[in-house]
Amino acid sequence: MAKEINTIGVLTSGGDAPGMNAAIRAVVREAIAKGKKVKGIKRGYAGLLQEEIIDMEAKDVSDIIQRGGTILQTARCMEFTTAEGQQRGAEICKKHGIDGIIVIGGDGSFKGAQKLAGLGINTIGLPGTIDLDIACTEYTIGFDTAVNTAMEAIDKVRDTSTSHERCSIIEVMGRGAGYIALWCGIANGAEDILLPEKYDYDEQKLVNHIIENRKRGKQHHIIVNAEGIGHSSSMAKRIEAATGIETRATILGHMQRGGSPTCKDRVYASTMGALAVDLLCEGKTNRVVGYRHGDFVDYDIDEALAMTKEIPEYQYEISKNLSL
Repeated sequence: MAKEINTIGVLTSGGDAPGMNAAIRAVVREAIAKGKKVKGIKRGYAGLLQEEIIDMEAKDVSDIIQRGGTILQTARCMEFTTAEGQQRGAEICKKHGIDGIIVIGGDGSFKGAQKLAGLGINTIGLPGTIDLDIACTEYTIGFDTAVNTAMEAIDKVRDTSTSHERCSIIEVMGRGAGYIALWCGIANGAEDILLPEKYDYDEQKLVNHIIENRKRGKQHHIIVNAEGIGHSSSMAKRIEAATGIETRATILGHMQRGGSPTCKDRVYASTMGALAVDLLCEGKTNRVVGYRHGDFVDYDIDEALAMTKEIPEYQYEISKNLSL
């Protein structure tokens, strides 16, 4: 017989992402509509272990759907990676009457949810990360806003780069995944895109491309560089020395995490939040909500964590052709 859920906890963990508030709002209101109580857990798993747990009503999530960040705040928690921390987290959930918990975050957050599920707390994960690096889903909460923020910033850098006939290296977020760099590279018409998954560290190839383009009359050269490659400032100095062309580095950094979420991030995050509640009410546990082939779906967390994800080869190849 499925475990009856009376009280649902919700937390955000890891890096913040625009749209997390929309997901929190949907969890709270869908749960209340189904006659359930909701408890917000502040500062992720760290807050769970510190018992930073609050009751949440519908009014508590009014006027937050348009806000970036997360009203529950977020943190990373090394203690929760230990068996002792996980056991204490499950005991605290039971102490506060939390039957099921919705975790909004990335793969690391899902590993914590997986452990809680094994300790008797029904858990559902929502993919909240700007990096789009969760293998079981084609959409992650925050990616759309982050990539649009970066795109707009790169457009602005291009304007001044053209005015000064510069080469510009623009570093976007993505430590282990190059999706923001790939999308911005295509959307901004970058001359070169450097992805952690693809870059061969052949800087001479970049230098040759810049010189060839300048001979063809190009007034600028935009290189979108993923954070996982990094070293944009030192790369700019080497390229300028090799080409004689003024080269500047711009690191966009955490501005990509903030800001009001796009329509897509508000709608998709809201849908995922409501679905997570529905899954808990059906007695399901150890699941991750995803978006695949136009549908919102759910996967076993174990299965989801075992999946791998690669940069779409076709998009990468056309990005090179379009940069000619």
